[in-house]
Amino acid sequence: MDASPVNNPRWGLWLLGARGSVATTMTVGWAAMVANLAGPEGMVTQLSAFDGVGLPGLSDLVIGGCDIGQVPLVKRAEQLETAGVVPRGIAKRVADDLATVDARLTGGVSAQDVAAHPAEALARLQADLAAFRSDHDLDHVVVVNVASTEPPIEPHDSHSDVDVLLAALDADQPVLSPAPLMAVAALTSGAAFVDFTPSSATVIPAIQQLAERHGLPLAGRDGKTGETLLKTALAPMFADRALKVRSWSGMNLLGGGDGQTLADPVHARSKLESKAAPLQAILGYQPDGPVRIDHVADLGDWKTAWDLITFEGFLGTRMQLQFTWQGCDSALAAPLVLDLARLVALAMAAGEAGPLPALAYFFKDPVGSSQHRLAEQFTDLIAWTRTTAATTGTTAP
Repeated sequence: MDASPVNNPRWGLWLLGARGSVATTMTVGWAAMVANLAGPEGMVTQLSAFDGVGLPGLSDLVIGGCDIGQVPLVKRAEQLETAGVVPRGIAKRVADDLATVDARLTGGVSAQDVAAHPAEALARLQADLAAFRSDHDLDHVVVVNVASTEPPIEPHDSHSDVDVLLAALDADQPVLSPAPLMAVAALTSGAAFVDFTPSSATVIPAIQQLAERHGLPLAGRDGKTGETLLKTALAPMFADRALKVRSWSGMNLLGGGDGQTLADPVHARSKLESKAAPLQAILGYQPDGPVRIDHVADLGDWKTAWDLITFEGFLGTRMQLQFTWQGCDSALAAPLVLDLARLVALAMAAGEAGPLPALAYFFKDPVGSSQHRLAEQFTDLIAWTRTTAATTGTTAP
């Protein structure tokens, strides 16, 4: 299962939103795989295409993180068992590992903390990361944001220049929301940053400049796990067969904490913007049709997406395609978080800095890339992984 580099470096994964459904599912899955209690289904980097590239091993991983919630990971895992997200009885079998990770989690900072005292909040996040690295003697640390979706951030003059941004934060000006502030904390602490949410953290020019300045990778944004995954696979079919898409309407029903957050139109705006990006890029135009996100509490951690596509063929003949996607978002997202952490750790070992366009395969609105076709994204990902591994000398013979 592991394909560790020769010297088996210890590497750390710090999760923003560490007690959430995605993070908990990922931690349970990681512990189960290391203990040979579960297989790697859903993990892209466990495909044969990635054999021999020297990705950091799962058994060498140290997991930590922060969350304003206080429910212990074992309890969260039991809740996910009840919901059918993880197998029955798994929480008990990996309870010791969950307790070990739980002991490393901090309270992080709240949106109120960031708004009231951003300089203090930044210092606290930096101190947490520094302690995590030193306590566990880590070679690389990757920070991944899997917290709740934030509303779009209000533009500010400081966002265009890294020195102006750092000066504003030092002066205690509330110019960032929690996710972008976590990105600043990560990059100034020598850690890479990945945004699995549609927050603004990876698209702010000053934060991209900060990554370049510190020689650290940056990746995001908004993990592609359901309806949009299907869009990036299906839309090229219409474009390549010269079929005119007249409309593409989507209805998304979801429960859980994410569904509750996205029931707020202000928070949902970030998600809807990222979901709209692929069609325009792939088709060259934006077809008609609404995309909705609605909260149905009874669905819990499950989601249903129904899409109606109307298209036009030869001689203007009108046709339709409909699909229904029903899945568990946490189970779809969790292995991708591990994939991204491993790939970004490889990029760190190779000395890559700034946005990583080759990781577009994982995101709805990928930073640093205009490629949205799923097949092409996968080809680019494999090519980049092998080239990057060759530069580190970790490619297996």
